[in-house]
Amino acid sequence: MSARERPAARPSFGASLGFGLALSFCGAAVLSVLGPMLLAGFALRVVIALVAFAYVLYLIGKSGERVGRVTTVACWLVAAIGAYIVGLPLGAYVLVHVGLIWLVRSLYYYSGLLPALADFGLGVLGVVFAVWAAQRTGSTWLAFWCFFLAQSFHVLIPQSLSSRDRTSSDVDDAFNHAHRMAEEAIRRLSTAR
Repeated sequence: MSARERPAARPSFGASLGFGLALSFCGAAVLSVLGPMLLAGFALRVVIALVAFAYVLYLIGKSGERVGRVTTVACWLVAAIGAYIVGLPLGAYVLVHVGLIWLVRSLYYYSGLLPALADFGLGVLGVVFAVWAAQRTGSTWLAFWCFFLAQSFHVLIPQSLSSRDRTSSDVDDAFNHAHRMAEEAIRRLSTAR
């Protein structure tokens, strides 16, 4: 079985949740240190980029895929630096980073359009929860946590939603199971007489 045929490994929900919690604490702590030293807007952009980059590295590392890691990281860095240089408003800057996270997850974890779209919805939902938490509480930690809490549910999205995308080994396993069950039923019928 080649690397492309092998289903992507996935972190568990608990591992994803734990990593999101750690990133939330780290992001809030770094922002509380950098905020007074730098302009608040610049410090927030730096922290968003650092937290998103750490999360992307986590996703790539947990995927089990070995091909394209360096290219993915290089492309992510170019896009993130480009988003900063262009001087996007904060909302658009955040959406670029969420879009980059979505793109990495789509490339490494899904083999169809529907799961990738479901993951996109999860990213948008995370942003909505984060904005809501930031407006209600003013807490950076809570905003990060709400975002990563929503992102933790990506492990529940199936790799593919199409029955046509089943691998040949899945079909063989299903056939062999059905064959064994049929033989067992015939044996029971023949011994019952």
